[in-house]
Amino acid sequence: MSDQSPPPGWTPRDPDTPPDAPQSKPQPQPQPPGHSEQQQGEQRPHTPGPGKKPRRKRTGWRRLLPTWRMVLGGILLLALLIGGALVAGYLLVDIPPANAAATAQSNVYLYSDGSQIARDGEVNRVNVPLSQIPRTVQEAVLAAEDRDFYSERAVDPKAMLRAAWNTATGKGTQSGSTITQQYVKNYYLGQEQTIKRKVKEFFIAIKLGREKSKNYILEGYLNTSYFGRNAYGIQAAAQAYYGKDVGKLTTAEGAYLATLLNSPSAFDVVAHPQSRPRALARWNYVLDGMVKKQWLPAAERATTQFPEPGKVRAAAGLSGQRGYLVEAIKDYIVENKILDDKTLAEGGYRITSTIDKRRQSAFVDAVEEQMAGKLEPETRKADRLVRAGGVSIDPATGKVVAMYGGIDYTKQYVNNATRHDYQVASTFKPFVFAAAAENDSRTQDGRRITPNTIYNGDNKRPVAGGRIRFAPENEGQVSYGNITVNTATDLSVNAVYAQMAVDVGTTRVKKTAIDLGIPEDTPNFVAGPAMALGTLQASVLDMAQAYATLADHGRRTPYTLVEKITKGGDTIGLPERTPTQAISRESADTTTSMLVSVVDNGTGTAALAAGHPAAGKTGTGELDRSAWFAAYTPDLVTVVSMMGQDPDTGTLQSLYGALGETRIGGGGYPARIWAAYTKTALEGTDPVDFDLELQPGAAQPPPPTSPESEPPQETPDEPSPSTPERPTRPTPSNPTGGRNQGGQNNGGQDNGGRTNEGQDNGGQDNGGQDNGGQDNGGTTQGRDQGGTTQGTQGTQGGAQGSAQGSDGGPAEGLRPPSAFLE
Repeated sequence: MSDQSPPPGWTPRDPDTPPDAPQSKPQPQPQPPGHSEQQQGEQRPHTPGPGKKPRRKRTGWRRLLPTWRMVLGGILLLALLIGGALVAGYLLVDIPPANAAATAQSNVYLYSDGSQIARDGEVNRVNVPLSQIPRTVQEAVLAAEDRDFYSERAVDPKAMLRAAWNTATGKGTQSGSTITQQYVKNYYLGQEQTIKRKVKEFFIAIKLGREKSKNYILEGYLNTSYFGRNAYGIQAAAQAYYGKDVGKLTTAEGAYLATLLNSPSAFDVVAHPQSRPRALARWNYVLDGMVKKQWLPAAERATTQFPEPGKVRAAAGLSGQRGYLVEAIKDYIVENKILDDKTLAEGGYRITSTIDKRRQSAFVDAVEEQMAGKLEPETRKADRLVRAGGVSIDPATGKVVAMYGGIDYTKQYVNNATRHDYQVASTFKPFVFAAAAENDSRTQDGRRITPNTIYNGDNKRPVAGGRIRFAPENEGQVSYGNITVNTATDLSVNAVYAQMAVDVGTTRVKKTAIDLGIPEDTPNFVAGPAMALGTLQASVLDMAQAYATLADHGRRTPYTLVEKITKGGDTIGLPERTPTQAISRESADTTTSMLVSVVDNGTGTAALAAGHPAAGKTGTGELDRSAWFAAYTPDLVTVVSMMGQDPDTGTLQSLYGALGETRIGGGGYPARIWAAYTKTALEGTDPVDFDLELQPGAAQPPPPTSPESEPPQETPDEPSPSTPERPTRPTPSNPTGGRNQGGQNNGGQDNGGRTNEGQDNGGQDNGGQDNGGQDNGGTTQGRDQGGTTQGTQGTQGGAQGSAQGSDGGPAEGLRPPSAFLE
């Protein structure tokens, strides 16, 4: 029996509606003629055809995922938005007028009290047409900055995005811009590293690339780029570096100027000789690029020699110490990424330094009175070689309060306080002991290293326990036998400290030095036993930083030269300088206690003239090319160095014969400069004793024994050696001639007896006692003859004829110059 047909006008129920749900009242619909009742029946669900699977509904978490249609639609929408933004940007961003770089303001550099140090001069720019620039010079620039300039588009979107991302995420600046983009930045915008500037640069470069020829853009780029030495444009650079017009530049010279575009300040091999390897690598990169692009024949490339640039011609306003201070402040700003050198060169910045005007003047006066005023280059050839550098730091704050860079920035343009090409010599030895104290190190036979530990100080004694054979010479080739570490520090005994470096572990010594403040990339900073002799080439500023850490009980505060930077109403952010505990207080203070002994009893007694308790260390470099005194009071750290350099060739030279002295050592002129400066710098303050917390066993002196005790053996079963008597110094008979001048302060103690271990030779046998210090040094004849003619074997013996030198040296053919470090 079939189902009864529904009545006319009935609407089928929705399958998704429950049976008991109320139904809307059906509306009768007119039906066409012939319409059958079966066609008006209930609608049936869709059934897929044969072989087709029914579409499954997305359930659960899958409902949250976008479908491929949604993803594709989103991508298309994003593309439309980006395209619209690019079109809008292109239409809205116009090519602006040239920026103010051509008339850029000078930067103003100030002392800490707000008084002016100097202005850094006005912009030097001379525009030339591209036709006057040699083709090889143009190609050198392209090889350095944008080798596909003539075939590529005006912008590189990928490099732009990378640079913008690095800027936004604080990863530093990274260039990837085309020459067109760089020209836009130089001429139309500025050097600020912001996303807004990058966006403008992008659109202006696109417009410029469409409206101007490649030659127009390259000409503009070459005339607006900064090359250092305050030179904008290739013509000004040609004059600043080679003293010639751009049309006369050789390919090699053009390649060097192209090298400078990457880092104008750092790659100036004259102003920054320590950067020469990096600059040469970049110069070779430029020439090799020219060969790859077939712009330079390989044969000509093979014979191309590096073209040495000329001397820096400083502006008159940067004479004296002003130029050194300005350059040091600039370097600090750039190296710490406060501003890059191109941005800083735009000018308009007001830079307040940490330099204390009174102490700066005191430093200059001390060098003039104690050394520079005594130079006679017209009559003494060796006096032409003398250079000096110094840095003074407040250890509590890390602020550099004074800096001496040289005799005059317009005459000696390299800053002797920041250069990295002289060995620091024995001023490194305190770092070896600090590492021993910090690591609780022990000798080869298991004894804990303290100031009272006994070592064998014989000359050329082979270092035990090392991977390589090393038998260092002591100054004067003196053998001391068994001595304490404290005495070895007073006498600066190489044999003891080379062995101690191996006992501690050379990698640990290097790590401690880095923790104290010596940069890890310091030239010749090699972890080996020879490092104990100070073979690395740290700057005076680096050494002042490390000694400041010792002075502040092992707490390192990164140094700074900048107090504040403003431009207009904006203040530029400075890097954080959070103090850190580099080594323990006990390790630092125990090291300080030994350096106090160096000043009181050892090679640094000239520092006592400051009238304040002091701790310090002398040092004399290989072949007497440098002489150092690094010392501190509880409140002030100062490092002074004398250096020998040929003013014509720039090569490092020995200081033999300078200032009429046979030898120049750290306990002489550098220590006297230190004392004179420190006395004035701390004028009006009461002397303050060191507040020291020593490591266990450091304060108790060992029991005295006979000097004939056997040297220690490197076997764990051997008992600790007995304590020897301290090597004695000569006792002069004349307190004026011998002690005050020849015997103690200069000839006998500071110089002959201690600084270069001239006790047996310089200070005692000849310089200090037999001739200079005692027999002749205390009398008029001793000064004229004994101190100079006779008493100069180990030191300068007598009053001033020999006592002015410091660490012993050859005289009258008695002994060849020392070729090793004190």
